[in-house]
Amino acid sequence: MIALTILGIIAIIVGVVIGTNNSPIQKFSGLFKIVGVAIIIAGIAFSSIKQIEPGEVGVQKLFGKVNNQTLESGLNLVNPLVEVVSFDIRTQNYTMSGVHNEGDKAGDDAIRVLSADGLEVIIDLTVLYKVLPNEAPRILKEIGTDYRNTIVRPICRTKIRDNAVYYDAVALYSTKRDEFQSRIFKTIEIDFKTRGLVLEQLLVRNITLPASVKTTIEGKINAEQEAQKMTFVLQKEKQEAERKRVEAQGIADYQKILSTGLSDKQLQYEMIKAIATSPNAKLIIMGGNKNTPVIVDGK
Repeated sequence: MIALTILGIIAIIVGVVIGTNNSPIQKFSGLFKIVGVAIIIAGIAFSSIKQIEPGEVGVQKLFGKVNNQTLESGLNLVNPLVEVVSFDIRTQNYTMSGVHNEGDKAGDDAIRVLSADGLEVIIDLTVLYKVLPNEAPRILKEIGTDYRNTIVRPICRTKIRDNAVYYDAVALYSTKRDEFQSRIFKTIEIDFKTRGLVLEQLLVRNITLPASVKTTIEGKINAEQEAQKMTFVLQKEKQEAERKRVEAQGIADYQKILSTGLSDKQLQYEMIKAIATSPNAKLIIMGGNKNTPVIVDGK
């Protein structure tokens, strides 16, 4: 707008100047004035139309005063003197990581906290959030456009440190990780809401323990695995011992039956059955009466 206005004013001045001179171009004086006015009008018209991109809202600011009415995406007709500030209302993320160039800030940007047992724990975090459209004017007035570094980053880092002191380092790493994430989500969500932001999700991406604690945990896990293995071996041995006991008891019961309950005819039958299955050729005569069986095997 400013450039077109200046150009239009220059055209009008040129028209006035050449209109006061007796020169061959004096007849173009009126044309210069008309063109100048047209340029100024075009500049004002173009400045009165503001385009807001999809996923954004516009906030109007005139001489330091913020208009509480936001502009929706598309073309909007506004005061040509108004400055329009765009706010992204889509889901945004902010990552704080110890891995180089993985987070929003270069270098090691992980959050270092002290646990309940006085150990330093390193946490990588990603925050998913967005701006409430109707709160954009208030954010511009109270915070400005750099709400990521003014609100998102410091609140997240502070709340994580404040809540980590309630947990031991090992608990943060293992059994209490979900509880810790839920706890910090609730506290950050409240602070974000009071400042016009919505916290959608909080992702604890990684928790790094001191090397000494890692060694202790690995030793404990190995010991538990060895204990489980020994328990399995003992159970197996116990089952085998039980099997042998049952087998021995069965043999003892069988021998007892043989020694007390078999008649002579039963013993004779068992003897014949054993001889009949022998691979050797044999001629066996049992007893001396007519009813005594004779077995001839020609194998």
